[in-house]
Amino acid sequence: MARMNARQAPWSGNTLSWKQLEAGNDFASLGSRFAVPTASEPLAAPYLVASSPAAASLLGLDHGQLSDPDALAILAGNERFAGSQPVASVYSGHQFGVWAGQLGDGRALLLGDFASPDGGRLELQLKGAGLTPFSRMGDGRAVLRSSIREFLCSEAMAALGIPTTRALAVVGADLPVFRETVETAAVVSRLAPSFLRFGHFEHFYRTGQHQELRRLADYLIARFLPHLRDEPQPYQAMLVEVVCRTARLVAHWQSVGFCHGVMNTDNMSMLGLTIDYGPFGFLDGFDAHHICNHSDSGGRYSYANQPAVAEWNCYCLAQSLVPLLGSVDEAKDALQQFRPAFEDAFRARFQAKLGLREQRDADDELLDGLFGVLHQGRVDFTLFFRRLAEVRSNDSSGDSPARDLFADRESFDAWVQRYRARLMAEASEDASRRAAMNAVNPKYVLRNHLAEQAIRLARGSDERHRLQLGVAQATESLASGQDFGEVTRLLRVLSKPFDEQPEFEQYAQLPPDWASTLSVSCSS
Repeated sequence: MARMNARQAPWSGNTLSWKQLEAGNDFASLGSRFAVPTASEPLAAPYLVASSPAAASLLGLDHGQLSDPDALAILAGNERFAGSQPVASVYSGHQFGVWAGQLGDGRALLLGDFASPDGGRLELQLKGAGLTPFSRMGDGRAVLRSSIREFLCSEAMAALGIPTTRALAVVGADLPVFRETVETAAVVSRLAPSFLRFGHFEHFYRTGQHQELRRLADYLIARFLPHLRDEPQPYQAMLVEVVCRTARLVAHWQSVGFCHGVMNTDNMSMLGLTIDYGPFGFLDGFDAHHICNHSDSGGRYSYANQPAVAEWNCYCLAQSLVPLLGSVDEAKDALQQFRPAFEDAFRARFQAKLGLREQRDADDELLDGLFGVLHQGRVDFTLFFRRLAEVRSNDSSGDSPARDLFADRESFDAWVQRYRARLMAEASEDASRRAAMNAVNPKYVLRNHLAEQAIRLARGSDERHRLQLGVAQATESLASGQDFGEVTRLLRVLSKPFDEQPEFEQYAQLPPDWASTLSVSCSS
């Protein structure tokens, strides 16, 4: 394979072939205190489960080549890119509010960084490629179930416009992996500008390695936040940037009803990305105290708690940066930016969801009232906001789609009367407002039962017959084994979450009764 300069984009307006990619190793060059060279464990007879054309385009890749044997070998961890020096990084963190000590990439390998058509570089990481020095009691593997969930949600969140790591592909194999039951192995290939976490900085602070702490901060600023280099206090400016990105990220989560499920400090991105999709979930019936993670017995990471937990995590990060900041007061000043950043972003998101052109003093009260009636009636979060676009400003003829979601219709009637008055106060025009609302209120999100259907079909006919899935596109071939077609269909639907897509209307319906029995945990 022809070798190229890793700092140059190896294309000139055309898509790349898989073999043209060559890895750089910026993070690995920081040295052994930050990352340990680690070989992946071979995965016999890998097969492609699904891949993302949109993620492939971020590398300028020809998406069709991802199923080629040489591509599968790399995506399974069996071979390396030219120039690749796979490493596992060390970090520490707070888990469920308790200091957990040293953690690290227990089942992730960073293959390197690659040029992208936009002029930047993206890191490529394999999740589930085997044991690393930080696997502790784990096996370093991921399973098909959780890999499909991460793949679909990464790409769904990107289509929603939410900052996130991306998922290039899922590769499966017949290797048995033991979780609550015996499952099969899979590897997710993930893309991001950086996988740096709050926990990386906590690690070097807690272990007293302050020179390394400074080096890591300098790396982050030089590589990803170069506009801060000339600030009088660049480390404080870095903290402010991370705090505000985190606040805006969580406001965006809240606006689509996304629950992360395990907001430990080692799962918080320094770039304000959604990272580490495990026991996540989108709200069905609105419950402000919804807990999506079965392992979260105390409800620390409930929907309502996510903003406060994010702020607490920022405090942990700020503490770890005090040796660079020079004083606790500088850390406190930076942290003061969280709440206004969150509140501004939250108000703006929900102003758009309600189709309001301007903010008014009484809007907080209007929104609080809405949350109250949604919570009381456990009204479907996604469907409500989508159907709210049909409400008209001067009469009730468009109320039925949203109103029919309420068992207590009088509660809706009382609230919508206030909402209609608000629309009339700014002379809202129905058609333009409807279009604007439908551009920010998704029709399709990755509900748990949709992911479950795709997973059970992918696992094979025995799994499928545990539950009557009712997937219209299911094929006769199911009797003989696995079907990955539903993963691909869901990816297609979720890649256009704001479009009507009448051919996929069934994916926008209320969840079936059996969906309420589903649960996800930290093993998911």
